[in-house]
Amino acid sequence: MPHPVDVHVGKRIRHRRWLVGMTQQQLAESVGIKFQQIQKYETGANRVSASRLWDIAGSMDVDISFFFEGLERQANADGAAAPGDLMGDKEALDLVRSYYAIPENQRRRLFELARVLSDVA
Repeated sequence: MPHPVDVHVGKRIRHRRWLVGMTQQQLAESVGIKFQQIQKYETGANRVSASRLWDIAGSMDVDISFFFEGLERQANADGAAAPGDLMGDKEALDLVRSYYAIPENQRRRLFELARVLSDVA
C-alpha cells in the first residue's frame, strides 16, 4: 500500500504537469525515464527519489516545495475534504489553465461575473 506522502507528491506532479500542458511522455523524456515510471509516480505506486523530484521540478519550472504544499493541511483535515482535492479534478485544472489564458482585463470581468453568479446561487 502506497504511503500517503508518496500519493500526495504524485498527485502534485500530475497537477503541475496538467497545468503546464505537458504529457507523461514529455515529462519522462525531459528527465530521462520511461513514461510508465511517471505513471507510477503519479499514482504513488513508486516513491520518487529526491534527485528525481529535483529533475521533475526543474522540468516543470517549479520549486521542489510545490510538491509538498497542502500536505500538512490534508493531514489535519480529520476526514474533511482537503483544499487540494479540487485540483484533483482534470476539468477544474483545465478551467484554471483556460482562465489564465484570457487577457487580464477580460479575466477580471469574468471573475466579477463568476463572483456575482456564485452569490446568487
